[in-house]
Amino acid sequence: MLRIALCALAVLPLAACDEGPAGSSFSINSSDAEGNAGASIDGKGEATIDTPFFKGKVTLPKLKLDADNFKMNGVHLYPGSTISSMNVDVQDKGGEKQNGRVRVAFTSPAAPATVRSWFKEKLTAAGFTLSDKGNGLTGTTEERKTFALELTPDGADKSNGTITIE
Repeated sequence: MLRIALCALAVLPLAACDEGPAGSSFSINSSDAEGNAGASIDGKGEATIDTPFFKGKVTLPKLKLDADNFKMNGVHLYPGSTISSMNVDVQDKGGEKQNGRVRVAFTSPAAPATVRSWFKEKLTAAGFTLSDKGNGLTGTTEERKTFALELTPDGADKSNGTITIE
């Protein structure tokens, strides 16, 4: 249960990152045999903590995440990218078996083809095994976890993306 509480409370230090106009949302959800716990911060700085032994809401400074705040095997997001949301879900099935998923939604200052090529080069060098899929990529991480990058155009020189690691 302590692991769940720590996971849920881990989101609080991130809230002091930035008070800029545009905020990112962040959530952590965890479950095990002892119960569920979660913590989240929305783009306005509203933080919610929900554990079996503590529930609360507080208003904190807005959280603003960018390319430098996220790294996969040493690879940051495409330069100049901003993160709109990050979700972490963990399920402890007992013993050492855990299921989890990280999902990051972001905006990049380049067309999808440029962002995809950049990621393919950097992540392949970091040990990922990747294949092109539409505007994105699919494959596995160095640790054999499922990886997907989806990109959509947002004007001529901008794209929206989602990275999912299972």
